[in-house]
Amino acid sequence: MLQRAETVKEFDFTARDFERVRAMIYKRAGIALAESKQEMVYSRLARRLRATGTGSFVKYLDDLEAGRMGDEWEAFTNALTTNLTSFFREAHHFPLLAEHVKKLKGPITIWCSASSTGEEPYSIAMTLCEAFNTLTPPATIIATDIDTNVLATAAAGVYSIDRLDKMSDERSKRFFQRGKGEREGMVRVRQELRQMITFKQLNLLADGWPISGQFDAIFCRNVMIYFDKDTQRKILSRFVPLMKPDALLFAGHSENFLYVSDALKLRGKTVYELDARHGGVAKAAAAR
Repeated sequence: MLQRAETVKEFDFTARDFERVRAMIYKRAGIALAESKQEMVYSRLARRLRATGTGSFVKYLDDLEAGRMGDEWEAFTNALTTNLTSFFREAHHFPLLAEHVKKLKGPITIWCSASSTGEEPYSIAMTLCEAFNTLTPPATIIATDIDTNVLATAAAGVYSIDRLDKMSDERSKRFFQRGKGEREGMVRVRQELRQMITFKQLNLLADGWPISGQFDAIFCRNVMIYFDKDTQRKILSRFVPLMKPDALLFAGHSENFLYVSDALKLRGKTVYELDARHGGVAKAAAAR
């Protein structure tokens, strides 16, 4: 009986190489790669070795750490970032957001801290339009992500029409324009929605964030699951001063911030608000 030969890999990728990658992406982006991700890491970074003409993982990682590869750190980070999203994902959040913004006075500001390819910030924008029954609600949205590739997709606002399969006809007709001719099968988010959103590159682990002021709502959904508890605690402590006293913080369905920060309390299903005992933090920041 013949045994199937093992697949011969193009590049050697040892356990030591994998541990180096884990340490580098953790230091760079706070992502804690599980031990089970070795094959995924090989597959994604092998593409970078081919693209850069590098013959081995050892040389690639050495050159990266020594700063000999120009902008490759960005490509390295992009390659290891997982971007899974859809329009109105975790749909229970959006009626609560609509209810929240209707109570607010003055310009509304919302931060989507992991915008990926744009479906989440555009869902927020659509919710605001519906809440105020206008394509130009009194609101601005800052949408950030560490991955520059997905930000470019998000800013363009162009998607395959099948991305709207689960969306109502009313929404799709109101907020999207269908392509014709060469653009058949594609849709583009209406200009009014695109103008509501400013897309920026932001690393949640960076010492400084290119944003200022306070927000009425912050979306940080399905991001913290990639971070360890210490990193989660650090990020949440930086969110708190950026939240207005009555702001909401939206988390992903598998994330629980109560065991990480005592400045927050649960408002609804995976939705948090500032605990009154710690509200002075936000109020003091607002007074500055």
